[in-house]
Amino acid sequence: MSELASDQPESIALHLDEAGVSVDLPRPANDRDQVQGVPYRPVEFRDDDLPAALERAASWLRSTQEWLGEPVDVIAIHLDYDDGDGAPYYDVKLLCNEEDLAGAPIAMREHASKAVSG
Repeated sequence: MSELASDQPESIALHLDEAGVSVDLPRPANDRDQVQGVPYRPVEFRDDDLPAALERAASWLRSTQEWLGEPVDVIAIHLDYDDGDGAPYYDVKLLCNEEDLAGAPIAMREHASKAVSG
């Protein structure tokens, strides 16, 4: 079970399965079809100037790859817009692997080097 945050003083209970989707979600009828678990997290860059948002996204990718020691696993780049008053118009999202953002490759390398030296 999970809770949905909102501006309301009450929380809303969600009944989720192990993949993080509603237990009541209709499942595909054919055995070859599936609702997949997606271990990706969006990293968002918002700006009224699209090139500026893309440049910040590229800069973040470069610095994150340097920190990670390998390329970040990005499955998709999503571009949307928000025409609401006072909101930045462009919304660029990079869908990145959760394990990369948690630093799992770094921890795995450190573990492997300790196993070899120890």
